[in-house]
Amino acid sequence: MEERMLTLKGKSFQNFDDAADSILKMISKIVDMNTIFIAKNDKKTNRIVKAVNTKEVLVDEGDELPFKDTYCKLSVDHGREILVIEDITKNDLSQPLQVTENLGSGSFIGIPIYYENGDNYGTICGLDTNNINFSDQHIEIFETMASLLTYVLELDKANQQIQTLSAPMVPVTKGVAILPIIGEITAPRAENIIHTALAKSQDYDLDYLIIDLSAVTHINATVSGALLKLANILGIIGVKPILTGFQPIMALNAIQVHADLKDILIESTLERALESIGFTLVKDN
Repeated sequence: MEERMLTLKGKSFQNFDDAADSILKMISKIVDMNTIFIAKNDKKTNRIVKAVNTKEVLVDEGDELPFKDTYCKLSVDHGREILVIEDITKNDLSQPLQVTENLGSGSFIGIPIYYENGDNYGTICGLDTNNINFSDQHIEIFETMASLLTYVLELDKANQQIQTLSAPMVPVTKGVAILPIIGEITAPRAENIIHTALAKSQDYDLDYLIIDLSAVTHINATVSGALLKLANILGIIGVKPILTGFQPIMALNAIQVHADLKDILIESTLERALESIGFTLVKDN
């Protein structure tokens, strides 16, 4: 399984946060507005997840307001069309809001960001304390970036699903589970596997975790070291690790990173691993 990545102006991004940060910086260079930001809402709270302020700080990452009291709600209520307010003090929608009183004057532009299934994620917006005459270019940029962020959201979701599928924890019986690792293992995926394995080992109250590497297609010395680190950490928290499908290249890599294998049980197959902890596989005639 291969992670899909977004490439923008020659730079690759592996997740929504990475891409969103770069997109805001790009818009800020093109559009002469003080603040460009992305907000996420759950219909109750509006939270700023990314923000670029060129002069004064109008909003900052982590800021939260009740959704009903924000320009973002006005944008979402406006539908899929971009909302343009050139003077927030004279617009019937924005004028009554407390945020308008706090700003004193200014302009707002915003458009919702949606998942492909139509659910709203949040908004991408521009805000300034000066009154701005928005051009067709302003509108086109925000519309384009909102569409791009929809794609990035779906890409991020797909990558998370791929990471989950590449290392699914399979409980066998009380205290025993199998972790089959599938596909190409990169350094970021190895870290994800470590965190997942440790968390689920504790959730399942495991005594044994069989880590099956037979379906791994590519691995380097660094990643081998990370997976062997996982096996050692499992031992520290009281879970006996058993490695199966340990390919010759992994053994060579383990030597290169000076991995300590003396406390790790290594078996050639999953069947032998289960037998080593007392399970016998019997064919039902």
